[in-house]
Amino acid sequence: MKNVLSANDILVFVTYFIVVAGYGYWVYRKKKTANPDAKDFFLAEGSLTWWAIGASLIASNISAEQFIGMSGDGFFVGIAVAAYEWIAAIALIIIAVWFIPIYLKNKIYTMPQFLKTRYNETVALIMAVFWLFLYVFVNLTSILYLGALAINGLLGGEYLHIVMIALSVFAIVITLGGMKVIGYTDVIQVSVLIIGGLATTYMALTLVSEHFGLGRNALAGFTALMKDAPDHFHMILDKPDATSSQEYINKYLVLPGVLMYAAGQWIVNLNYWGCNQYITQRALGANLQTARNGILFAGLLKIMMPIIVMLPGIAAYVLHKNGQLPGLENKDGAYAAILGFLPSGLKGLSIAALTAAIVASLAGKANSISTIFTLDIYQKYMNKTASQQQLVWTGRWVVIAAMLLAIGFTWNDLLGIGGAGGFTFIQKYTGYISPGVFAMFLLGMFWKRTTGAAAVAGIITGFSLCVFFNQFAPAVLGHENFLYTAYPNGSGGYEIPFLICMGLAFMFTMIVMVLISMAGPRINPRAFVLDKEMFRISPATTVLIVITLLLISALYIRFW
Repeated sequence: MKNVLSANDILVFVTYFIVVAGYGYWVYRKKKTANPDAKDFFLAEGSLTWWAIGASLIASNISAEQFIGMSGDGFFVGIAVAAYEWIAAIALIIIAVWFIPIYLKNKIYTMPQFLKTRYNETVALIMAVFWLFLYVFVNLTSILYLGALAINGLLGGEYLHIVMIALSVFAIVITLGGMKVIGYTDVIQVSVLIIGGLATTYMALTLVSEHFGLGRNALAGFTALMKDAPDHFHMILDKPDATSSQEYINKYLVLPGVLMYAAGQWIVNLNYWGCNQYITQRALGANLQTARNGILFAGLLKIMMPIIVMLPGIAAYVLHKNGQLPGLENKDGAYAAILGFLPSGLKGLSIAALTAAIVASLAGKANSISTIFTLDIYQKYMNKTASQQQLVWTGRWVVIAAMLLAIGFTWNDLLGIGGAGGFTFIQKYTGYISPGVFAMFLLGMFWKRTTGAAAVAGIITGFSLCVFFNQFAPAVLGHENFLYTAYPNGSGGYEIPFLICMGLAFMFTMIVMVLISMAGPRINPRAFVLDKEMFRISPATTVLIVITLLLISALYIRFW
């Protein structure tokens, strides 16, 4: 396994860089005006097509934590980790049909604006500040650190800081052009991501095929995977019993069988795709039909993502199990271990795919940070008379400042991302707040009685209960009761599966919010006006939804 790039690898990577940068500059020059409009800069209002929206959603979502983290979970658990991608496809249908019409009808451009419109300025300001800290110090830092770490490993392990700076500069250049540049360059980014990712998966499967003496045949390699590691091809893990090994219990703690579908998976995905500035921003500048088609297109792309980010991990598991990857020390090294076997040229394409995923995510996150700060804090509280040009330039300076902060905190890994693992780091700090945020958005959209006081109580309750169920419940309430079962974690303690904790926290948060809202008026004056026409879908949209559901059903039936 060699981590040295050939001339062909370098040529492929440089070509990718030139194409993305050149296309981004062309898009920027084509749209450039003497007096830039803030909504056009932050939202590309009305100028993104459905396919650009869909591609941008995927490019922003898939980053190093997916390539490295999900491939590692594929190595450890298997195909069950694909639930995060396939349930996301269904969640995107829900977002497209029921969430987006409410945002667009009420001219919502940012998530704090939604909270101000539906609740009050206090709720909006609290969450705007929270999201800024979360996006800068959790998401942006972890994407940058894990991405730089992954690419640096493929280059020999001696260029971490250089890679970190290069990724940041590339992302800044794209972000400064505004959402339209991000959206259309993301079409190239996601194309490179898919082509490079599929090439890596193909090579991984052929390596397995060759190992079992079946020639260079990817389909034969996939069949060999299923025969050699049948336990890695079940979507639903059975509940552990007294005879279960600690390794199996650890897998169940990550993906707790059918119970995770009762609440946790839905909260993770609906909150991420429907209540997240970083994601929804791509669709908020379009008309309803364009936004819906773009979101559903992203859902179709999500179905194929496990092939790119999970299968190489399972292939690495089988090869490692059969003595082919002796240097593989932990699951997070699975993807890089496969890349080390790629031939000249193909390795450059795969690194370009990984870079595309990282840069697109960095650019999308930086743009969301810029949008929230500029429109929800700077314009409202710092300079209410700011011109459109001032807002655009403020947004650009915020992008640079956010990226510099991210570099500063990841330079020597001040936040300990490497110790926790990038994927775990993100889940740890975003998962605690997800139940409260999602409950606040869900009731705010669809129950006219929900009050601002209930929203604040929901955030506090959701966070507090997540902490309680994750850290203290087994010791306080016992290892098993009618609410949950806690399992030994191998470190002397007991844990409730994280997705179960989220479901419990969400359930009790909803109860608290409903009880508090019952003390208010029957119809909150700030409630949204809903009508059936908002949620009516076209025949073309219906076809996309049916295709998505049929594909997911087939996958679950095959791999249950």
